[in-house]
Amino acid sequence: MVRAVVCRELGAPETLRLEEFPSRVLKPGEVRVAIRAAGLNFPDVLMAAGEYQLKPELPFTPGMEAAGDVTEVGAEASGVAVGDKVIVKMRHGAFTDEAVVTPGQLTPMPSTFDYAEAATYLAGHGTAYHALIDRGRVEPGEVLLVHGAGGGVGLAAVELGKMLGATVIATASSDEKLAIAKARGADHLIRYDREPFRDAVKRITDGRGADVVFDPVGGEVFENSMRCIAWGARLLVIGFTGGIGSAKTNLLLIKGASVLGVRAGEAVRKNPALGEVRLKALLQWAEEGKLRPNVSHRLPLEDYAKAMRLLLDRKAIGRVALVME
Repeated sequence: MVRAVVCRELGAPETLRLEEFPSRVLKPGEVRVAIRAAGLNFPDVLMAAGEYQLKPELPFTPGMEAAGDVTEVGAEASGVAVGDKVIVKMRHGAFTDEAVVTPGQLTPMPSTFDYAEAATYLAGHGTAYHALIDRGRVEPGEVLLVHGAGGGVGLAAVELGKMLGATVIATASSDEKLAIAKARGADHLIRYDREPFRDAVKRITDGRGADVVFDPVGGEVFENSMRCIAWGARLLVIGFTGGIGSAKTNLLLIKGASVLGVRAGEAVRKNPALGEVRLKALLQWAEEGKLRPNVSHRLPLEDYAKAMRLLLDRKAIGRVALVME
C-alpha cells in the first residue's frame, strides 16, 4: 500500500489526512519512483488552503518536489532506468511514498546531495535563479537586498547572489536566521526589529541604495524597499507572505526603477528553453559544490501538518523536508 497526504477539503494543514492506496499499474510512457524525501514550499500550504493561483480539483496530494529511486519503467518510457536516483518535479502530488510520473518530470540527483537536499533544491534555487538571472540580471559589484533571508527562497537568493558577485544585504527576523545567511555568503545583516531596514541599507551603501531587491515578503517590506533603492533598481516580487504591497509610482519614476514579477514555473511553461538553461546551470553548480539547500528540519511523512506549520510560523531556516522511512 502507498501512503499519501490527501486534501479533501480546503483549509489548514490539520484538515489534510494521511491515507493508503494500492499501487496502480503503469501506463505506457510512465515511470514509478519510490519517494525518499519530499520538499515543502509555501505554495503547498496556500494550495491546500485554496489561496494559491493553481487550484487542483479535490481531492489532491500537495507537494511540488521530491527525490527518490526509480523502481519500474513502463513501456515507451525512455531515458531512465530502474535504480536511477532522481529529483521529481510536480505541480502537486509529492507528499507520498510513491509517485507515478513521466520521464520528463525526472532529473538526475546531484551526487553531492542526499535525498532531502535533492528534494528541496530545484524549486527554491530555481526561483532564485529566475529572479536574479532572468529577471533581475544581477551584475558583479551590484548591491542585492534579500528579504526573508532565513526562508527557503531567500536563503537560496543569498547563496546565488554571492556566487554571482553581488554585495548581499540579508534581512531576517532572528539572529539564528542571519547567522545561516552569513554562512551562505551574506556580506551585511539586518534584523527587522533592531533598525528600520531602509535606514540600514542607506547606511551600508553610503546613501546610494540597493540595485536589486529580492522580496518574498511583500506588504510594508515592499513599500519600504522603494525608499532605499539606487537609480535603475529592479524590485523582484517573489511572493507576499507579509501581505500585498502597493507600488508608489512617484518613487519608481524618481529612481527609474522597475518592478518585476517572478514566476519561475510559469516562465518555463511559457518558454521551455529557459528551463533547460536553468536546470543545466543548477545541476552543474550543485556538482561543483557551489550551491546546496539548507534543510533545517527533516520530519517523517506522518508529521506533514507539523512540517507545514513550520513554514506558516516561519520557524524553518532554509528548507523543510518530509522523509520517508
